Order: sequence, then structure tokens, then C-alpha cells
Amino acid sequence: MSKASTNCLPDLSHYWVPFTANRQFKTMPRLFKAARGNYYTTMDDRQVLDGTAGLWCVPAGHGREEIASAVGKQLLTLDYAPAFQSSHPLAFEAASRVADYMPSGLDRIFFTNSGSESADTALKIALAYHRACGNPLRNKLIGRERGYHGVNFGGIAVGGIAGNRKAFGNALSGVDHIRHPLDIAKNAFTKGVPQDGGIALANEFEQRILTLHDPATIATLIVEPMQGSAGVIVPPAAYLKRLREICTKYGILLIFDEVITGFGRLGTKFGADYFDVIPDMLTCAKGLTNGVVPMGAVAVKREIYDAFMENTPTGAIELPHGYTYSAIPIACAAAIATLNIFQQEKLEDRAASLSPHLEAAVHHLKGLPMVKDIRNIGLVAGIEFEAITGKMGAFAFAVYLKCFELGLHVRYTGDIIAISPPLTIEKHEIDRIFNILSEAIRFVASQGVAGLDANNYLKNEQAWALHQQTTNA
Repeated sequence: MSKASTNCLPDLSHYWVPFTANRQFKTMPRLFKAARGNYYTTMDDRQVLDGTAGLWCVPAGHGREEIASAVGKQLLTLDYAPAFQSSHPLAFEAASRVADYMPSGLDRIFFTNSGSESADTALKIALAYHRACGNPLRNKLIGRERGYHGVNFGGIAVGGIAGNRKAFGNALSGVDHIRHPLDIAKNAFTKGVPQDGGIALANEFEQRILTLHDPATIATLIVEPMQGSAGVIVPPAAYLKRLREICTKYGILLIFDEVITGFGRLGTKFGADYFDVIPDMLTCAKGLTNGVVPMGAVAVKREIYDAFMENTPTGAIELPHGYTYSAIPIACAAAIATLNIFQQEKLEDRAASLSPHLEAAVHHLKGLPMVKDIRNIGLVAGIEFEAITGKMGAFAFAVYLKCFELGLHVRYTGDIIAISPPLTIEKHEIDRIFNILSEAIRFVASQGVAGLDANNYLKNEQAWALHQQTTNA
């Protein structure tokens, strides 16, 4: 048996892998054992280029000693402090640093542990805000089709990805959705932001709330500036500005979910900066700590925070909400160290300067077999494939597996491959990403039906799993 086939695997039986076909995964486990810079190291010591910045969450590249040192030092200084009724200085320092990084006016910070928690926290703040202001009937939540706001009950309620919702019942009541902005018929292969249709699409929101709801009953609208998890859906020009105008007109709070678009991904600090639209609340996570320690945050306009302070009896808890690990010291240390890296290395500017190169590279894939659309903005791109009847996602999954074989990690979701490399990526590495992706697409397409069979890929990984099963039998 080859050296590759005798790699020592952990016991795969106990861990329930999230958002993963576990039975399939455990027949060909894709395991990383190390990471540095823009590369992972696999079980058989191959270097795999990280085309997804982890899970959109490692913008400053892997193995940053500045962050590791800050976290390690903090562990030996103050590992934990109670989050309720007491705190620690680093929480306030981290909040000040995050507030300084936010768009103007979003300077009151509530810390969470993930993007999912950030979304649910923002929704709860919106509901509680209207109640504190004497408007308890403002209790409806509006999301968007194909939106992703995490996996907690609030997030899946306002989210619009069917597969994330149908297994869990009704979630929350009093929720509605507006149409997503993807229009492949009109905007296929657009480079950057589509120029047409934005205002008309946003006006549909106003028409729907007037027809279906009393606007005075709507608490909030939550949207992603760019819908990442649904496959890189870029909004048309003026769309978000018009949504802002409508929300302001009817007293509806506007929440931007910037878990993916935050921290330089679009070549600006946040999507709010890119589109020049300031929401009432902004949620973030992922890049906040460079993916090192779980942490999220909700940035709130000062007037929203002040409404809680002014309308709650003295001595009462203004917002009965929080988490045991809100602003845990090591997360605060990681966030401060990450923000220092962004400040020193100007990663947002770096992303902006590399964006044209990525745009040109990804659009070279136009004309390849099965490629239906290409979308890009900042340092993110989505390649959508033609759907195959009865085999949704099979082509994209096969391309993902072939890329892994060829030394590239990409993200697949449905019939779409998403690319979102670390902001530390180099031009020659961007070229490598799309050269490998081109090779993988051509290969899978050339194999016909056999190309869709996952068992035809990652033979080493299959051998490791088989060896483990035989050894443990």
C-alpha cells in the first residue's frame, strides 16, 4: 500500500460535520493539517491554494503570528471574565476599535460569537427598539429571497435559501421576503455591478409592503449588500440606495448583514462603504478575528442605543440579551490584532487594486462548457453552471473535487462555484486559481455522466478511509 494510502486518520465516526453530506465525506475525507499564508497543507503534505479565505473568514491569510501571540498572551493573562454584570477592559478597547472601523454613525457595538448570532441579535434589537419607542406593533421582519443570515431560528426565518429552512418547520411568524436582485436573463456575464434595473427592483419592496402589509407594522428589513452564500449575487446600481430611502420614509430599520462583505472583501471596509449606503445596523463576524477565534458583532446607530437608555427605567436591563462568551478576552485580543494588521497593511486598498485582475481572470472562463453566468465584485467571484435535471449541484461538486485534486480549494453551493481568496493573494496566485478552475471545468465536462460521479475523484482520500475501516474492523 502506498504511503498516501496509509496516512493516519482520526476516528471519523463521532464528529457530525456541518453543512456536509457526512456519509459521502467520510468515504473521501478532505482534511487539512496545517496552513500558512495563502495555502493549506493536506494529510499527504500537498500544498492547496486557499481560494476561499477559509470560509470567507481569513482575509489576512493563515498563520498570522501577530494574532497568535496576542491570543496566547491573553490566555495567560485573563482567560475569561463574566460577560453579565461585569466585564474587562479589553472588551471596551475592542468595541472602540471596531466602532472606529465602522461606517460613520455605527458606533455602538454589541459582541456575539458568530454571524448567525449577530443576525439574530440585530433582529431582536430591532423589535425591542420599536417597543422601547412605544411602537410594539412594529413586529414584522422582512428578508430577501436567497438571502443567508446564519442558521439560528431568526436567521433562517428571514433567510431565503429553501434548503436551510424546510427541515425545521415554520421558524418565526410575521416574516416576509422581497425578490432577490439576480437577473441572469438581462445581466449575464456582467463585470462588477449591473447598471440597469436597480431602482425598479427596490421599488417592488415599497409596492409589496403597501399592498401586503401596513408599513407601520414592519420592524426591519435585513439584506446582504452582496449575497455571498447564495452564489455571489451582486445588486444593480442604485438598488441599495433606494432601499435605504424607502426604509427611512416608512420608519423601517435597515440592517446590512456584512458577515461576508465586511473587512475588505469588496475593496472597502464594508459593503456600506462600497455602495455609499449607511444602514441602521450592521452585522459582522468572520474577518473580525481573521477566523482565529469565534466572534461577531452588531454595530448600531447611536440614536438606537440611546432610545434604549432613555426609555428603560433606571436600574433595569435595557436589552435582556447576550451570550456567555460575548467579548471573551481572547476574541477581543484577536480582533484588535486583526484590525492592527488591516491598518498596517492596508488590506482593503490591496483588495481594491487586485480586483481588476481577478475580474479579468474569472471572465476568461466565459465560453467554457456548462458555464451559464459569471459574477464578480471586489475580490469575490461566482461561476454558475447550467442546471442538470435531477442532479442539482452535481457538476459544481465534481468541479470542487477536481480542483481539490489539482491543488485548489474552492466553495461550491448548488450549481455555483464561489471564489473569495485571502486579501493577501498575489496576482500569480489569482492566475493559478482560474487556470486550475478552467482545467477542472473542462475535465468534468469531458467525462460526461462519469464526470458527475464523486467516486471518480480523490482516490487517495478514498484509500485512506478504506484503510481505516479495514484496520478498525
